Amino acid sequence: QPQPQPQPQQPQPQPQSQPQTNNNNNNDDDDVDPKGSMRFGKFLIPEASIFCRSSTSTTTAALATSQPPPAAFCFVNLRPIVRGHVLVAPNRIVPHLSDLTADEYTDLWNLVRTVQSLLQRAYPETTAFNVAVQDGRAAGQSVPHVHVHVLPRVPNDFSRNDDVYDALDAWAPTDRMAMAKEPTDMEVPDDADRIDRTVRMMADEAALYQALFEEGFGDERDEHRERTSNKE
Repeated sequence: QPQPQPQPQQPQPQPQSQPQTNNNNNNDDDDVDPKGSMRFGKFLIPEASIFCRSSTSTTTAALATSQPPPAAFCFVNLRPIVRGHVLVAPNRIVPHLSDLTADEYTDLWNLVRTVQSLLQRAYPETTAFNVAVQDGRAAGQSVPHVHVHVLPRVPNDFSRNDDVYDALDAWAPTDRMAMAKEPTDMEVPDDADRIDRTVRMMADEAALYQALFEEGFGDERDEHRERTSNKE
C-alpha cells in the first residue's frame, strides 16, 4: 500500500512584540523629576548638567523629601557662545520676568550673582560678564521659560565686541528652534547717526513714567521707599 505523504508543518505564529511605553511624564508643570532633573520649558535638564541651585537641598535625596524645592537652578549650556556660558532659570515655568513672584525674582538674581562669582573662580582671566534676559518671544526668547544668560568675557574674545549680541539673538537649544526664530525688523542706527534728545523731551518721558508709577504701583513704591530708608 502506498504510504501517506507527511503533511508540511504549518508555520507557527511568531509572538508579537509589545510596543515600548514611555512612562516619563512630559508635563511642563512638573518642576522636579524624581532623579533630580529639572524642566527648562519642554526640555528635561539632567541632574548631571545642573551645578548650582538656590537652596542647600541639592542632593537627590533631599529633593525627594518634603523640603520645599529650590526656587532657581543653573545649568551648563548645550551650545555655549563663549566658554563658561551658562543659564539660570526659575523652577516655575513662566515666560516673563513679570510672571515671577517677588521671592522668585529675588532668588533668581541672587543666584545669578552667585554664579558670576563661581565663574570668576573657574576662569580667572575673566574681566567682565554679559548678563542677558530675552524677556519674551519678540525679544528673541527661544524657550518660553524665563532664563538668564551669564557669559564670562575676556578682552578680544570677539573681533567686534557687539557681535556677542548677535550671537545671543541667534542662540537656541536646537537647530530647528534657531531656524524658527522670527527675524527682527528693528533697525538700529549707527552711533554717529543718533541725535541727542532735548532735556524737555526726556523730562516729558520721565513724567509719564512717574505718573504711571504713582498711579498703579503704589505698593511697590512704598516698599522701595521703605527699603531705601532702612539702608540709610
